[in-house]
Amino acid sequence: MNTKLLLIKSPNCQIAFKRLLSHSTAQQLRKVTLIPGDGIGTEISASVQKIFEAAGAPIEWEAVDVTPVKGVDGKFRIPQKAIDSVNLTKIGLKGPLATPIGKGHQSLNLALRKQFNLFANVRPCKSIEGYKTPYDDVDIITIRENTEGEYSGIEHTIVPGVVQSIKLITEQASRRVTEYAFKYATSNKREKVTVVHKANIMRLSDGLFLKCARESAEQYPNIQFEEMYLDTVCLKMVQDPSQFDVLVMPNLYGDILSDLCAGLIGGLGLTPSGNIGEAGSAIFEAVHGTAPDIAGQDKANPTALLLSAVMMLRHLDMFDYARRIEQACFDTIRDGKNITGDLGGKAKCSEFTDEICNRVKDLQ
Repeated sequence: MNTKLLLIKSPNCQIAFKRLLSHSTAQQLRKVTLIPGDGIGTEISASVQKIFEAAGAPIEWEAVDVTPVKGVDGKFRIPQKAIDSVNLTKIGLKGPLATPIGKGHQSLNLALRKQFNLFANVRPCKSIEGYKTPYDDVDIITIRENTEGEYSGIEHTIVPGVVQSIKLITEQASRRVTEYAFKYATSNKREKVTVVHKANIMRLSDGLFLKCARESAEQYPNIQFEEMYLDTVCLKMVQDPSQFDVLVMPNLYGDILSDLCAGLIGGLGLTPSGNIGEAGSAIFEAVHGTAPDIAGQDKANPTALLLSAVMMLRHLDMFDYARRIEQACFDTIRDGKNITGDLGGKAKCSEFTDEICNRVKDLQ
């Protein structure tokens, strides 16, 4: 006789078991740094928080402001309080940020990546049922080296009218991101990794990146590996995106190609993104703009930030919460009754959020 089964079936033991589960969940509460952002950022961040609460996700939010502060040297930087928060939690969720225009202002997104050494940008682009685009069954992961390349910020004027910008490629950064791409493919049961490059023109810089990708591929014989020029990838992507699986590339190529892939599924408003660092640190973000024209009007679509938060939950091994929230979101879009204007509906952001909350509660 299975005495353990009998104990679980006992009403008193069932109550005790539920309390034990509740206690266990409470112990697993995870603090996350929340950067609401600018424009519509505060609205969509509030939407994500409400949905997480409805799902019972064990997340404690620590909201911080990253409005740049002027240092003694006259340069604007991320406030120390925000840096300390991410250093403590190791995990962040970020709404859209607007970089002030003017001399001395650095891109806040770039500053965050450099500050926390977030070396890989991961952006899944997957077709969403209920939102029709010219392409069906898109399922692509772009992995972009996030710390160097043309975005290293090394440029200067040689003589008036002649400017030089240096593309920095290092073996350490190239190997780190290509190895991550194969690890990602393996852990997520993907079949193929494509390295995107222009080593036919930039033989040394892209050649080094390609060399590192080849050496990483040798360590993962179960994952298919292919090499392809950037222009060829763009051509084939718009012809038939289903031929691609995971793509890994240097910084600038990834910036361009990840947006192209987002366009295949409906745009940046539906595309999640995560910036992965070492030792488990990561910041997940909405990569669309701040949309100041609709800020404060309850019109924003929180899907991109919500799906980025779902990526965050999976990063934290909270798979069941991620599954239920994602399903509730996709079911709401597929149903089409309470969706925001950019998705073809007439619902407010708050109504879209409430619909997802109701659905996620039903999935418990």
